[in-house]
Amino acid sequence: MTWTPLHAQIHRTIGDRYLLPPKKRLLVAVSGGQDSLCLVKLLLDIQSKWQWLIAIAHCDHCWREDSHDNAIHVENLAKTWHTPFHLETATNIINSEATARNWRYQALTKIAQVNNYQYIITGHTASDRAETLLYNLIRGTGADGLQALTWQRPLTDNILLVRPLLEITRSQTAQFCQDFNLPIWEDSTNENLQYSRNRIRQQLLPYLQTNFNPQVETNIAQTAELLQAEVAYLEEIAHYWRLESTATSPNPDFQFNRRILQKAPLAIQRRVIRQILQAILPTSPNFEHIEKLTGLITAPNRSQTDPFPGGAIAVVQDDWICFHPDQKKD
Repeated sequence: MTWTPLHAQIHRTIGDRYLLPPKKRLLVAVSGGQDSLCLVKLLLDIQSKWQWLIAIAHCDHCWREDSHDNAIHVENLAKTWHTPFHLETATNIINSEATARNWRYQALTKIAQVNNYQYIITGHTASDRAETLLYNLIRGTGADGLQALTWQRPLTDNILLVRPLLEITRSQTAQFCQDFNLPIWEDSTNENLQYSRNRIRQQLLPYLQTNFNPQVETNIAQTAELLQAEVAYLEEIAHYWRLESTATSPNPDFQFNRRILQKAPLAIQRRVIRQILQAILPTSPNFEHIEKLTGLITAPNRSQTDPFPGGAIAVVQDDWICFHPDQKKD
């Protein structure tokens, strides 16, 4: 095996960040594109050092004419590498990026649960991280959206999603595939400029690289890395304030003490409010939802909001802000 600087980097990253412990069962998501081929090749090459059991999974969305051939291509690669292969094929129409992503994670989780894999590994790169940050920034988001992709997150109580390539750019994975003659399967949907992410990848980032900073992908990805640590810290602090504000509440799920939150900085108030709304609302709270509830922290007694999604309203009752599900409070 040829040991390259990329091998050394991924080996060091996995160890330094405690991403993948030794002797674990890993399920590697492989689309056939350059990033996932680079990922699985790197992991297979260093497998003996970590004593992992590695398997390959491919998700066929069935939204391209060549999707079946794509799946066979990945299966043949798995056979060449003497690696277990799992295929999940969509049975319902998938017509959007968001739907495809949700289905893909559900499919990978199902494979992992059935076959006892503790880790699902994806080939997201620093380039993906930069694109995601820009995508969320354009749509409107706070620091949580700007932190973009994280190194790992739980999918279930027993299965962890891990992204070991977040310090590696797409140009590096392309060069790696070229150096090792890895047979990349080109996904035609990546060229479709109807998708916002493709326009960011093919138009916006090249423009920024040419006209502003050739290292823009790496720099934006580093910004996401910094924000990830700050978001984790702020969430921990906000959780403390939330517990304080509900400690003496007779109904802590629907009532919290605004006098306590008045002592917190506005940034923490907003995070506490977002945590509260996430537990109450049927959908993720947006900026408007958070702001109107935050406004009650200093509002006059008996002030109230208009209904949130699901019909609940919030009302100021002396020191407390109380939720009244599915009813209007006069």
